[in-house]
Amino acid sequence: MAVNGYIRIYNVINSMHTRLFFVFFFCSYLLASQEKYPKDTFRSPLDIPLVLSGTFGELRSNHFHSGIDIKTQKRQGLPIYAIQDGTVIRIKVSLWGYGKALYVAHPNGFTSVYAHLKKFSPEIEAYIKKAQYNKKSYEIEMFPDYGELEVKKEDIIAYSGNTGGSSGPHLHFEIRNSVTEKPTNPLLYGYEVRDATNPTLIGLFGYPLSKDAQVNESNKKVQLNFTKQKDGSFIADKVTAAGTIGFGFNGFDRQDLAANKNGIYAVKQTVNGKIYSEYDFETFSFGETRYINTLIDYPHFGNFRQRIQKCFKDASNKLGIYKSLYLDGKIPIVEGLSYNVELLISDIKGNNIKVIIPVEGKKAPLRIIKEEKQTDYFIKANKPNSFDLDAAKVYFPESTFYEDFYIDLKKGKDTISIHNQTVAAHRNFTITFDVSKYSKEEQKQLFIARLDKNLEPRHYRTYKRNNTFSARSRTFGNFTLAKDTIAPKVKPRNFKEKQWLSNYRYLSLEISDDLSGIKTYSATLNGEWILMEYEPKTKTITYNFDDKIAGKTQCDLKVLVTDNVGNSTTFEHTFFRK
Repeated sequence: MAVNGYIRIYNVINSMHTRLFFVFFFCSYLLASQEKYPKDTFRSPLDIPLVLSGTFGELRSNHFHSGIDIKTQKRQGLPIYAIQDGTVIRIKVSLWGYGKALYVAHPNGFTSVYAHLKKFSPEIEAYIKKAQYNKKSYEIEMFPDYGELEVKKEDIIAYSGNTGGSSGPHLHFEIRNSVTEKPTNPLLYGYEVRDATNPTLIGLFGYPLSKDAQVNESNKKVQLNFTKQKDGSFIADKVTAAGTIGFGFNGFDRQDLAANKNGIYAVKQTVNGKIYSEYDFETFSFGETRYINTLIDYPHFGNFRQRIQKCFKDASNKLGIYKSLYLDGKIPIVEGLSYNVELLISDIKGNNIKVIIPVEGKKAPLRIIKEEKQTDYFIKANKPNSFDLDAAKVYFPESTFYEDFYIDLKKGKDTISIHNQTVAAHRNFTITFDVSKYSKEEQKQLFIARLDKNLEPRHYRTYKRNNTFSARSRTFGNFTLAKDTIAPKVKPRNFKEKQWLSNYRYLSLEISDDLSGIKTYSATLNGEWILMEYEPKTKTITYNFDDKIAGKTQCDLKVLVTDNVGNSTTFEHTFFRK
């Protein structure tokens, strides 16, 4: 019986393995047969022609753009539709970044994201407003249970706006892989954007990369002259070079119905017909997006605010956008040989420009020599670095920087100077001031600030512990201790004291602070907390009377605003409403 029992158990296990194998095989078959980017599945999020002010993968400060920015005809409040059946998995309301944002998961393995919204649909608005009142906070992030807030394709889920870090009304729209959470280019899903316009080439550059390298008798970067040919391609003046070199370019793309200078989709570099480097913006990982600073010529960006895209890959570059690489896109030049380098710069519609760079291997005496500036302070990128600058100490964790370099640091009794904007910091570094010479009362009003170009102090979030103040930054410049003794200002925008507001839809006030900035605000109406929506760009807080908090004819409003060092202002007004 024991033997028969073992046989039955074996048969059960064997049967389970067989079923699991078939399930795995079937799922693998479905995944393999599923179109990578389905073209006819998703509808447009808007019922207007798609005109873009920003493209996927566009080069931004410290990151690639993770979606497309759709123009909303300079208006707010346009209906936004669910692009397919799905369930809301995340709702976020923040003062900066995406502002009001909505995340919808779809059954086919993709998640759509809608950002800078003015408001949500009534059901979603009620859901998030209830949470805001429970938490007594305008800023909030919620993760509804799967299926709790279901939406159907064609449902209005929100209305377009200008919230968060938006600089004008538009919809930021993304499609992400729900498993990897990697954003993918929305234009791969069949969305129609009119575009028969070729990318534009602005500048072309040659880079000596090895110690013995030179380009046009220079061992530092040189700008190359080029001319447009009858067939629309560009040809550079002949380059003489030696050692290992590389190339880069500065350019942009435009769609037919917009003047915006948008990002390039794909770049391919060939040398004598062989692909040396090729990358595109089909997708990328949020975890690697800050490595954009290794794709561009960052010193050039720091000096001129222009982004040159390098066609070669630095050792510190960990981007996964490359489709093909040979010798990391770097070109070893042999004296006496000739090379035909071609760059193909394309948009997602296949419009492209070809750039031809003839190269002759020839070593010559250097006419232009790169100056190596040395200072008293040297950074080892793969190690932590700490420096005492009298007024403050600065600490750079391991891997703050991409490569070793001499850093320019200046000591001071009150203010310290940390390098310049030609080097990118991949991680935050820490600045610590000793404030023991200040009384406890004085310390309450002090904060760490970075001085802008007009020497005006800009508040940094300051961590206060005993007699040390510290702040974290990835931006270089002059840092000092600043003092804020003035409380925030509060004033009504659309009402007056003792006024009847029966026909008003909302209350609006302006809040501002002259130095350290607003940290918190709160409001009550007849003693009950009310939701005031804060828009820092216009310095306004707004209460919607639809919340129906005030149940009395006489309404006593109280608003408390506090700045980042604790100065506060209390505003009290009475109005009447039926």
